[in-house]
Amino acid sequence: MEKRVSKVLSDQLELPIIAAPMFLVSSPQMVIESCKSGIIGSFPLLNARTSEILEEWMKEICHELSVAKLNEANHKVGPWAVNLIVHSSNKRYREDLELVKKYQPPIVITSLGDPSLVTDVVHGYGGLVFSDVIDLKYARKAVQKGVDGLILVCSGAGGHSGVINQNAFISSVREFWDGIIVLAGSISNGNDILAAEVLGADLVYMGTRFIAATESLAGADYKEMLVDSTFEDIIYTDVFSGVKANYLIPSIKKAGIDPDQLPDRKSIDFSEMNKSKVKAWKNIWSAGHGVTTIKNVQPIAEIIAELKQSYSESLDSLLKTKGHSTF
Repeated sequence: MEKRVSKVLSDQLELPIIAAPMFLVSSPQMVIESCKSGIIGSFPLLNARTSEILEEWMKEICHELSVAKLNEANHKVGPWAVNLIVHSSNKRYREDLELVKKYQPPIVITSLGDPSLVTDVVHGYGGLVFSDVIDLKYARKAVQKGVDGLILVCSGAGGHSGVINQNAFISSVREFWDGIIVLAGSISNGNDILAAEVLGADLVYMGTRFIAATESLAGADYKEMLVDSTFEDIIYTDVFSGVKANYLIPSIKKAGIDPDQLPDRKSIDFSEMNKSKVKAWKNIWSAGHGVTTIKNVQPIAEIIAELKQSYSESLDSLLKTKGHSTF
């Protein structure tokens, strides 16, 4: 990992991965097991349905990671992160920000708005703020607001994905930003991680690969569908949430909808759709193009062990290709 990251994070990481915060999927157990395996674990604050539940989750994470650091002194324990929606539609914004201030997650990831207030709070206790962005306009805005890292959400990412190619996005951002870059979009194995580093990323965002983790909140049917799907089973549409996102076609069919006959967004009454049983994330399930690599449901520790092995093999192969020893 580059010096931008090594000063604050690399001593705690086995691999430069953030287990991405996923709505209705990421759990406290996912965060804990990810961190104990040496990567950054994260969850959306709104996955906890009330502030009281959220506080219990944050207490649990702090306690379990403190114990892990004491009991596993010879192993790296990664920092934890939370995702905070900073848009005015988030009615718990201020309340949850107070809990962030109280429990001090090392990294706060902001989405959908101005991160200024968050940076003030998080920098006050020595934490880092990353903002996810889908284009250069929002990347520049986030930089102006004082964030420490940019999460570049590229084409092929799960959920609300961007459309920009990874190579083009990184090279364009590097023209005005020398801070931390996290690359998101179709990253599922060690070779993908290494490729992201070669492109200039410091960390990668990995979501889809962890949906099928034993510890995730995703249901058994969702996990089974991921195992059975490839990137050809993904559709990019704004029909279900009003914003373009990648969804699993089999989940759309399961909901009784023909994916080849989706209506134009302008003709949809979203208030009526919200009243129906067809809901984005709940039964219209998301996945990124990296879904092809998911072969079974596994514990997070096992997934990360496989990622370590594939990353090491990819690095060895690259060094051998360049004519260098791996030692």
